[in-house]
Amino acid sequence: MKINEIQVSYKNPLVEDTERISVVGSEKAFEVFSSHWQEIELVESFYLLALNRANKPLGIKRLSQGGLNATIIDTRVVFSILLKGLASSFIIAHNHPSCNLAPSEADRAITKRLQAVGDVVDIKMLDHLILSPQGKYYSFADNGLL
Repeated sequence: MKINEIQVSYKNPLVEDTERISVVGSEKAFEVFSSHWQEIELVESFYLLALNRANKPLGIKRLSQGGLNATIIDTRVVFSILLKGLASSFIIAHNHPSCNLAPSEADRAITKRLQAVGDVVDIKMLDHLILSPQGKYYSFADNGLL
């Protein structure tokens, strides 16, 4: 029986570290996510922003796209990306096409789960944003939920 070896590869950033912005605070995170979002008003999508120790982006990835009111997140996929990229911290975001920015119980549950796993592997969760098609957002960190 043949078993393939696991391979890890890394891609150099397109810009030098000194040229990348620092993502400090929910407003800057909202700007970064908004500039990469596709079809914010149609269906729920979930994004991950991986950061280095200086809060400079290592990369952004759309992890899932769902229906009008839900999308599925796999914790293992989130942390496989963060660990492979040697991230020190991360911010997650998803949208509510309904324009209701209040976090649901499912939003709170995934936030707690990702934060707990991050604590175990020493990758700090900095925020969870909920975006609306109206250009507004809700920050878990700003509202004391992280």
